[in-house]
Amino acid sequence: MATKKMALIATKGTLDMAYPPFILASTAAALGWDVQIFFTFYGLQLLRKNLDSIKISPLANPAMPMPVPMPVMMQMLPGMESMATMMMKKKMKKKGVASLQELRDICAESDVKFVACQMTVDLFDFKPGEFIDGVTFGGAATFMQFAGEADVCLFI
Repeated sequence: MATKKMALIATKGTLDMAYPPFILASTAAALGWDVQIFFTFYGLQLLRKNLDSIKISPLANPAMPMPVPMPVMMQMLPGMESMATMMMKKKMKKKGVASLQELRDICAESDVKFVACQMTVDLFDFKPGEFIDGVTFGGAATFMQFAGEADVCLFI
């Protein structure tokens, strides 16, 4: 029986959108699957050495349950993004949810392949040294070769 494969495309760099690719990838890897995540556009933020700048925005995120109902105008005030991020991280820790750093480390230790979109790296003038070790740089064609053989392909 051939090893199952999962291909993920991570396009977002916010806290709420960072968790799905790492949770799905680490779970599939734990099941013995061959997994690759293609990080493109804002998803490249998830490969940076320091994840402290990854935040959640309460603005334009109507499904996000806030502990205190907030009018949209208040969500635009300076500091609200940091407050929402702090509240979310605190809630996750209280519920025993692994941190983003821990999940990314688990993926790396589980041989999940991280592919950084070379076009996006060039577009935003990133330097390879800004990213964690072990990242592969490649274009869409590099990723499509793997994705074309994958059992599961997900766009996040």
